[in-house]
Amino acid sequence: MFVKGIYNNFKRYWFLMTQLISRDFKVKYKRSVLGVVWSLLYPILMMTVMAIVFSQMFKFKVEGINYLVYLMTGIIMFNYFSEASHAAMTSVVENFLLINKVYIPKYIFPIAKCMFVGINFVLTLIPWLGVIALSYVGLGEYVCHFNWYYLILPYIFFCFFLFTVGVGLFLSCVSVFLRDVFYIYGIIITMWNYLTPVFYSIEILPEKLQFLMQFNPLFQFLNTTRTIVVYEQAPSLGTLGILGGIGIVTLLFGAYVFKKNQDKFIYYV
Repeated sequence: MFVKGIYNNFKRYWFLMTQLISRDFKVKYKRSVLGVVWSLLYPILMMTVMAIVFSQMFKFKVEGINYLVYLMTGIIMFNYFSEASHAAMTSVVENFLLINKVYIPKYIFPIAKCMFVGINFVLTLIPWLGVIALSYVGLGEYVCHFNWYYLILPYIFFCFFLFTVGVGLFLSCVSVFLRDVFYIYGIIITMWNYLTPVFYSIEILPEKLQFLMQFNPLFQFLNTTRTIVVYEQAPSLGTLGILGGIGIVTLLFGAYVFKKNQDKFIYYV
């Protein structure tokens, strides 16, 4: 019944959700000359800077693979999670005037934020695929070959989306009652960035830390994507099952916390 109710609400309020996403696009690119093109340029410019810093200055390198593709995969996936979770966290508080005036399922706001950032994520896949294609003509030391395993990527990204929405629902709920979360989470996400092999290889870590890294959900998503794109191998069914479990369990947990506390929001926002 709960799932059916959510589905019916999505159908009923789909127009509102599209308007929220459209509003976010207009606000983000307001008075921007290049507009949406920045979604394509940003990951390229960020990858260029990171590649220069880590491969040239700090001499980071992963033997036997294309480090540029390895790095860009980590950047675009971690950036999506970071930006989407941040946006979802503030979504309920930012829309308190609308929440106080009319009845709207409150979970619409964090989900709309994750979908909005998700559209930007899909756009960043274009330059990402372009970098992979350019590896055929000498961009990077090794070639990354397109293969049939790429058909698994939509499933991985969908599980990643479910995980992000679950985190976003939880954060958006907690932030209503504890505004300090806005500042605390900034520290947490910075630490999470360094504790996730975005720009370095897990192989440089001691064995104990490599074992503990298996419990980092972001590592699981990044590593499985790189298994296909960089290492040109098929992830195991067990690994794909783990990703599905992480996404579903996190989503259900975030939805449970949100649903249990949403009626109290009006007293705090």
